[in-house]
Amino acid sequence: MLGTQFTKGSPNWIDLGSPDTEAAAAFYGAVFGWDFRSAGPDAGGYGFFQQDGDTVGALGPLDEGAKSAWTVYFQTPDADATQEAAKQAGGTVRVDAFDVMDAGRMACLTDPAGAEFAVWQPGKVKGLDRTSATNTLLWAELHVPDPESTLGFYRTLFDWRWSLMDAPGMTYRVISTAEGDQEDASFGGAAELQEGMAPSWIPYFTVEDPDAVSRTAQGGGGSVVMPAADVPDVGRIAWLADPFGAVFAVMKPNPRA
Repeated sequence: MLGTQFTKGSPNWIDLGSPDTEAAAAFYGAVFGWDFRSAGPDAGGYGFFQQDGDTVGALGPLDEGAKSAWTVYFQTPDADATQEAAKQAGGTVRVDAFDVMDAGRMACLTDPAGAEFAVWQPGKVKGLDRTSATNTLLWAELHVPDPESTLGFYRTLFDWRWSLMDAPGMTYRVISTAEGDQEDASFGGAAELQEGMAPSWIPYFTVEDPDAVSRTAQGGGGSVVMPAADVPDVGRIAWLADPFGAVFAVMKPNPRA
């Protein structure tokens, strides 16, 4: 599962673009118990979701014309080089690489299938402070029409590895970073796009009770995209959307052997 010893290609940051950051902060505070702390007067309304003082995500105003969504960031040693590699491999650049003060350097990209993501070149901010604990990021999942082809694009950028796993109704691909034991380095997966979905990365947060979290989300104005269900050898999963339509998933993993 995802740790915080980030290497090239690791998911190292997530943030949410929302049309109403105050309401979004209240929703996720109710669902996950997160606090929200502003990044300061020069940050344009951007701030951090925190758990016991540790940053577990971020939140900012929605860019003009954009749809509310979570964005997964992947670590890179050189945001400009990764941006250029993405262009050469058939991706597109939504926002050219730029410095975020002294925190790091980032670029916003879209893969050839249309799934949006970003890259983060660490400066003073290495990434999230806490992952894989209750109510924090556990997994990142790519949904595209042709996972194998699209993963080839990401391999060009990050040298990712992946292995096939049988899952109900599909062949699932478990993705790992280039370094270390492949199973230990796994951080996410890729699945074929389901009808009615747009190509996207979906963040998964670990929770104690997906059913209870689903009820809390609904009570806070969110919706259930996929009701809680058990996935053999994985855990219990539910897909949810916040009041502004940003989709995320929650999972109670099976205990590791």
